[in-house]
Amino acid sequence: MNPSRALVVGYVDALGVVGEAVRAAMPSLVRLADILGLVRSRQIARRGEAGGYQYAVHGAGCRFTAQDGTEVDVDFAADGTEIFDLWRLRLYGQSLPAPVTSTEHDLRAAVESLSPLLTEVRPGWFTVTRRPVRPLARHLDDGPPNGSMSALRERGDERHG
Repeated sequence: MNPSRALVVGYVDALGVVGEAVRAAMPSLVRLADILGLVRSRQIARRGEAGGYQYAVHGAGCRFTAQDGTEVDVDFAADGTEIFDLWRLRLYGQSLPAPVTSTEHDLRAAVESLSPLLTEVRPGWFTVTRRPVRPLARHLDDGPPNGSMSALRERGDERHG
């Protein structure tokens, strides 16, 4: 798997792990996007910790940071759909324990190669159309870049091992 595609796959898998961990820590969340409503209603702080991740709500999204410094930044559409752009994919890659750098062109090609799993919902913004039952990296018989799979394991998600 080329490095850009592996980076996109790693981001999608990490976003799934973050969502599961944060929803388990905050049972009132039906969707990850519900964290925005909790902040706006002042039920939780704009910055805090949930499910082993530091979170920082910003505008229409939230940045989640793992203990190893890996960042998963996601925005939410008006309907609560998790959306991301190439900048967020780059941020994720640069925050990995062994940073991965990809060009915008390579990231776009990687995202397009994962259709119909990923869909462009508006120019430059993508969503996971169908979340795989198992981690996407396993589905594609390859792991995310530079050991980030081990970081998922360290966070206790047995399905990633």
